[in-house]
Amino acid sequence: MASTGTTWKLADHPKLPKGKIIAVVVLDGWGEASPDQYNCIHVADTPTMDALKNSAPDRWRLVRAHGTAVGLPTEDDMGNSEVGHNALGAGRIFAQGAKLVDVALASGKIYEDEGFNYIKESFANNTLHLIGLMSDGGVHSRLDQLQLLLKGASERGAKRIRVHVLTDGRDVVDGTSVGFAETLEKDLAELRGKGIDAQVASGGGRMYVTMDRYENDWEVVKRGWDAQVLGEAPHKFKNAVEAIKKLREAPNANDQYLPPFVIVDENGKPVGPIVDGDAVVTFNFRADRMTMLAQALEYEKFDKFDRVRFPKIRYAGMLQYDGELKLPKHYLVSPPLIERTSGEYLVNNGIRTFACSETVKFGHVTFFWNGNRSGYFNSELEEYVEIPSDSGITFNVQPKMKALEIGEKARDAILSRKFDQVRVNIPNGDMVGHTGDIEATIVACKAADLAVKMILDAIKEVSGIYVVTADHGNAEDMVKRNKKGEPLVDKDGKVQIQTSHTLQPVPVAIGGPGLATGVKFRKDVPNGGLANVAATVMNLHGFVAPDDYETTLIEVVD
Repeated sequence: MASTGTTWKLADHPKLPKGKIIAVVVLDGWGEASPDQYNCIHVADTPTMDALKNSAPDRWRLVRAHGTAVGLPTEDDMGNSEVGHNALGAGRIFAQGAKLVDVALASGKIYEDEGFNYIKESFANNTLHLIGLMSDGGVHSRLDQLQLLLKGASERGAKRIRVHVLTDGRDVVDGTSVGFAETLEKDLAELRGKGIDAQVASGGGRMYVTMDRYENDWEVVKRGWDAQVLGEAPHKFKNAVEAIKKLREAPNANDQYLPPFVIVDENGKPVGPIVDGDAVVTFNFRADRMTMLAQALEYEKFDKFDRVRFPKIRYAGMLQYDGELKLPKHYLVSPPLIERTSGEYLVNNGIRTFACSETVKFGHVTFFWNGNRSGYFNSELEEYVEIPSDSGITFNVQPKMKALEIGEKARDAILSRKFDQVRVNIPNGDMVGHTGDIEATIVACKAADLAVKMILDAIKEVSGIYVVTADHGNAEDMVKRNKKGEPLVDKDGKVQIQTSHTLQPVPVAIGGPGLATGVKFRKDVPNGGLANVAATVMNLHGFVAPDDYETTLIEVVD
């Protein structure tokens, strides 16, 4: 499955030898933040990671793991495990999110892929529903992408289309929703002129309807569900422009918090509830404020609120919003297919590779690391081992997860001397951090540290080299904060727990008896990110990275 037309031979590094066994350890959800009681990494007993940070300042540093450093549109975009491992493995930054959608729409590829063909099966006899943020802000969605999707779907057989709009006023100026609605209504009128039954069906303000995140307030999602699926809302109007103008007349009204509304026909009947057989697309490209609705639309077992009815629909996201949960199962735009990854180069240069994690992150050290592709590059030189994750419980119940088992597998692979690179993901900080259980996350961080020790001890025994890093932050900050950085409290005075990833940088540490004297981190790559790690690892294997890779983080001082 190697990429064709590529010259795979890597130049020898002028100063670094080949033949050293290298352990590449990715701690999932392990960022660097100010030490306090909500920083579980700081509170936990983590002597191995502490020693890496404190004992060799030239061989420990931070790198960026969010926003543009991993191909996401803005610096407000948290990193995640999928884009993080893409960057770590690819050595280059690839467009994720909005840019990916732009390319798919411009090329028409979006209409050829599995996701669109899946929803298309509903077009002949049922309705296509499009749900998302009506805005040109470019943070969660873009109006021009919705317009292109409407055009493309109508040209490919959609005869009945309903749009469920969420007004913005957060990423754009408050009040602009009226203009956006006028633009959208004009497009829908043109479609009606072509014999397509296309209308806005419901709406509401993004912060009050549908677009909650991190399971902060399921009532927000329920208000959207009631309007979009059940066709029920406290306000009823004939069209979206009228609805938004009227609702904005209320004292202190703004786009973000407009109450839910439905559009009704001349008989007062809602024009577009979602019913069995319909197709639904959530057209936001950013994941965080679509994941909760995606669960409600997709999960048969669901207890966050009473859905009243659960229509049998064909549902697809604009993108897959959560690679760990595989949510949603169907999506219109696939992640980028990344060629010439570091793993493929190294295997083509004879580097024998072992990769291991437990189920929840196994795909990250294999599929995502290898550029969103399955399988081996060369099964004779590679071995991938998946340790089954605990099932049927939340991860805070067994916060040690399979960290020690992963450590043991890595240790054994190193000591066998059968492999030149042993690569693992230790999931604890992220998976337990997501539960919001601080005590359990502290236990999780300690277990991860023990696994790292096990791997580093083995590297010492074979005179090898280690590279320890992370894919994004999580466990280092478990509380929501105000702009001053102070913990937020709820109306009862309780601290508001944060279960999401963070915007914090992550550590990279190098060392081991096999590391050549004089190797240290460069001072001239201050804005280095995860993508810089690949060239660094290639250097440590004794090779010069390809010219188009992000630059190495290390230098050799004579």
